Amino acid sequence: MRKKSSSSSSSSLPSQSLWRRWWRYLHPLYHLKRSQLLPLIVLSFVALTWLLSALQSLTGDHQVAVSRLNKELKTLKNQLESVKKHLRGWSIVEEDDDPLNFERRKAVKDAMIHAWTYYEMYAWGHDELKPQTRNSVDSFGGLGATLVDSLDTLYIMGLDQQFQRAREWVANSLNFNKNYEASVFETTIRVIGGLLSAYDLSHDDIFLEKARDIADRLLPAWNTPSGIPYNIINLMYGDAKNPQWTGGKSILADAGSEQLEFIALSQRTKDPKYQQKQVEYVIKELHKIFPADGLLPIYINPLTGETSYSKITFGAMGDSFYEYLLKAWIQGNKTEAVKNYREMWETSMKGLKSLIRRTTPSSFAYICEKTGSSLYDKMDELACFAPGMLALGSSGYVPDEAEKFLSLAEELAWTCYNFYQRTPTKLAGENYFFPAGQDMTVGTLWSILRPETIESLFYLWRFTGNKTYQEWGWNIFQAFENNSRVDSGYSGLKDVSTGEKDDMMQSFFLAETLKYLYLLFSPPSFISLDEWVFNTEAHPLRIKDRHASGESDSTTEQDRLPETFQGRKGRSGST
Repeated sequence: MRKKSSSSSSSSLPSQSLWRRWWRYLHPLYHLKRSQLLPLIVLSFVALTWLLSALQSLTGDHQVAVSRLNKELKTLKNQLESVKKHLRGWSIVEEDDDPLNFERRKAVKDAMIHAWTYYEMYAWGHDELKPQTRNSVDSFGGLGATLVDSLDTLYIMGLDQQFQRAREWVANSLNFNKNYEASVFETTIRVIGGLLSAYDLSHDDIFLEKARDIADRLLPAWNTPSGIPYNIINLMYGDAKNPQWTGGKSILADAGSEQLEFIALSQRTKDPKYQQKQVEYVIKELHKIFPADGLLPIYINPLTGETSYSKITFGAMGDSFYEYLLKAWIQGNKTEAVKNYREMWETSMKGLKSLIRRTTPSSFAYICEKTGSSLYDKMDELACFAPGMLALGSSGYVPDEAEKFLSLAEELAWTCYNFYQRTPTKLAGENYFFPAGQDMTVGTLWSILRPETIESLFYLWRFTGNKTYQEWGWNIFQAFENNSRVDSGYSGLKDVSTGEKDDMMQSFFLAETLKYLYLLFSPPSFISLDEWVFNTEAHPLRIKDRHASGESDSTTEQDRLPETFQGRKGRSGST
């Protein structure tokens, strides 16, 4: 033991000596006595400090970069999954129907390509194309109305390159800071609706960001004593007013048709201000003055919230108010929280039935207009949305009532189809009169490529499966091809009797008319009505549950992918 201890002690001496030697060099007093080494030591210390700081900074930057890359990787994975689902769903559209539908859908897609190509060529970034003169016009203040209005049509038709170019323009060039007095209604349904639909389909955040930007610029229009919004607002300064020709009154359709877009915006941004403080407050105010027949005059005083003596119509300036009562109920997935919308709509439908008259000798059903207690035998082509609305809403009734409303929808659709068939060009005029003893006469002769009749044919085909509605739609499409197609797009007609053309390709021709035609020849599972609701500009928005305690966005990451292409086998209808 002792010998071992001695040996161990002896072997430790060199290491102790070495340690003392190094400690001498490390001790500050050693270097302070040797002044020539001091600057070197200071520089070494500064360099070491800087190196450690740089390493820490690089580590922090590295972590930020890694975090950003992980986020981008997750986004790319989601987009890849979206493309996969897109392609799987697209195979349904391309294969799971009969060859005739395939060919007709292809013809409609070719029409869209023709219209879009010349918009890109001669009116890119402007609101609308003037196809005859190959020029552009900014009908909506230069907000790129046709481009934004067409985003979802491009996406739905699988026109990916065109969609991506439009997306880049939205991201880099769409600017709302304009000294322009915009229509709150038109900007909502075309621009906000178009952007939100593009977001719901593609899940690209740029569309939601832009939708929020323009919505914030519209909000001051609701700053009225009654909460009924003004119809015009300056996008740069926020000054709101009503047009002089309305006598300072707000228009029913304009003031009461922003629910779908602003509710959808609140759901997707988690900001309740668009829904609760604005558009839903309007419905509460209108509910206070809602008459027993559910029919409101077209003018409302924004200061008092009271209606003015004016006509009642399901045509211009009244139409979409009634449409949105039904669709807000559908948008909320028909829950108890949105029951009031359905109740108001059903009341209005009792009023609609009171306006139905039939012609002699052919018994065409039509919807009158009304002022006071007087009925007028006039119907706008715009009112031809009503058959589709009735078909869409019929399923909410008990079976006997549902059958009656669906039957009325089919009667009205037959009338609207004859608006087209009874002119030399087979295109409908803007409105029709029904003189005693005559079936119908064209009132205003021009036609601007409107979608309402085709919209109704789409809904009726979905709910009945009757291919007659596809045939009618195809006949109308052929009339567009024969009379409105020109070398550089599509033109409306100044006169449906002579075929004389105007020089305007309306944005809704691409947003609505061609989209509804395309869907008319697509399987019912494509853009399923169980999953999507269309705004009044034909922009599909995702249906989401609503509950009384607030919004329930139960949508998962998986749900956010384009369910458009994986919908349940549709309601009624065959392929």
